[in-house]
Amino acid sequence: MSCATRALPPSLFTNGSLSSPQNISMTNLNSLVKVSDSNAYKWRLVIAYDGTRFAGWQYQESPPTIQSMLEKALIQITELERKELHLIGAGRTDAGVHAWGQVAHFVTPFNYTSLDSFHAALNGLLPKDIRVRELSAAVPEFHARFSAHTKVYRYQIYNDTFMDPFQRHWAFHCAYKLNASKMREAANLFVGMHDFSAFANATREDGLPDPLKTISRFDVFQMGSLLQLEVEGSGFLYRQVRNMVALLIQIGKEALDSDIVPMILETKDRRVLAKYTSLPAPPHGLCLVSVKYKEDHLKLPLDCPVTSFGRHHTITKCKLPFY
Repeated sequence: MSCATRALPPSLFTNGSLSSPQNISMTNLNSLVKVSDSNAYKWRLVIAYDGTRFAGWQYQESPPTIQSMLEKALIQITELERKELHLIGAGRTDAGVHAWGQVAHFVTPFNYTSLDSFHAALNGLLPKDIRVRELSAAVPEFHARFSAHTKVYRYQIYNDTFMDPFQRHWAFHCAYKLNASKMREAANLFVGMHDFSAFANATREDGLPDPLKTISRFDVFQMGSLLQLEVEGSGFLYRQVRNMVALLIQIGKEALDSDIVPMILETKDRRVLAKYTSLPAPPHGLCLVSVKYKEDHLKLPLDCPVTSFGRHHTITKCKLPFY
């Protein structure tokens, strides 16, 4: 296979270095790129973001989305078109929803011998409320969405008379005293395989998603005024998690009994849920914590660069004057 060096776009650099804190030289980045006309290389990203000012994950030009910001940075670094990158995320988080462990993949027609500089350049171009935590090579079989085994979501509720200002962007404030034990009891009734049609909002996407989903756990943790509702499942319908949380909040207020959960599930009718809680829980309390994959799809390909988790700045030698 013949390899050649691919020049990186001059727009990335100012006076020979990246216009970012990393100060990575063009020469260093160019030396890490190999081009192949006959192969496509797949790359996996683990991404964290504060979704407050974004219109969700899914690409759109305006207002900004997480996918559009990532693609913009990748296009600048790789000089590829959007359609060539094929960036795909594991889950399409809504506007205002956060993530600690969103996963995505993209492809390039060239390989890299090292990923640390690419990783640093990517984070240098992204806004401070989006960070790539991990960058690695992926086998051809890996797919960010279809290889996923389970996803873990966490919803945070700040349950006190007034809102902690430091939690306001990442937790929903509920001034009603919530009974965490009642919520925990009701959450366990979601565990198992069910038809979750009653907890799904209508979507404009083509095709009807399979309403049968398996919830493997639904935990309720209480840490002082902060309640964390953490659910893991094989997949989730549109706004399913926020609708389940909205019902649990009503149960926590002791306005409803926990046996309302199987009753609503059995109806498979979203209109029945609307009689007890009309709106989903607000988006800013929700976070995509992690996506778990089939082990064989996480194997690294042969002769791939080492996975990058970012790098620390270090001082190799400290020179101090002696008096």
